[in-house]
Amino acid sequence: MARGATPLVSVEAVTKRFGGLVAVDGVTFGLDAGGICGLIGPNGAGKTTLFSLIAGFERPTEGRIRFRGQDMSGLPPHSRALAGIARTFQIVQPFAGLTVVENIAVGAHLRHKRRADALAKAGEVAERVGLGRERDAQAAGLTVAGRKRLELARALATEPALLLLDEVLAGLNPSEIRDILPVIRSLRDGGVTILMVEHVMQAVMNLCEHVLVLAQGRLIAEGEPRQVTRDAKVIEAYLGEGAAKRLEAQHG
Repeated sequence: MARGATPLVSVEAVTKRFGGLVAVDGVTFGLDAGGICGLIGPNGAGKTTLFSLIAGFERPTEGRIRFRGQDMSGLPPHSRALAGIARTFQIVQPFAGLTVVENIAVGAHLRHKRRADALAKAGEVAERVGLGRERDAQAAGLTVAGRKRLELARALATEPALLLLDEVLAGLNPSEIRDILPVIRSLRDGGVTILMVEHVMQAVMNLCEHVLVLAQGRLIAEGEPRQVTRDAKVIEAYLGEGAAKRLEAQHG
């Protein structure tokens, strides 16, 4: 991904230790506004920890995180949300006693204090992510795919500039994945920069212009998807020869 004079987000030599465990180890990268970047790697590589560091749920042991040039390293999650950073979570936990649109309004209240305004914004977001027909349904009755869209919608309702998607495709069948990919592209086209953790490599290849690869807390490769999937370090640490050959054949 091309680097601008001031990237939207800069991760600068960031390390996170939990006691003797180094979860993120000296990671540095920058993302310009306006694209979709994938963050891949084996389980336990530090991907979700890195998301938590960017979003403010964890603070770095060393290093800095800048957003729009401002050092965000010591700011809490709500301050980063106000600045324009939002994230989803792997485990989707909607407010089961609320409707779909009321769940989305929880996010919308960040910038819309009046209930009517938050609900109006939530309705717009529901349509945008494909939940328009379910907007008045109870969130508890949604399918897995519906809950994934709801998690996406709650984050989107905060009106972020940077959206961190943590395995938003996990648990979906191929048809459901196919249906949600255009939604993610439309968010990018609408001006939201996306950094996504994902194990569905076919989706990564189709969606992402740039890919970062973590292994054992370290950034071992980055570049365009096809470039990264040919990297010997990535094949050894994550993909394996068979998966790398299949991806090459599918996108050759």
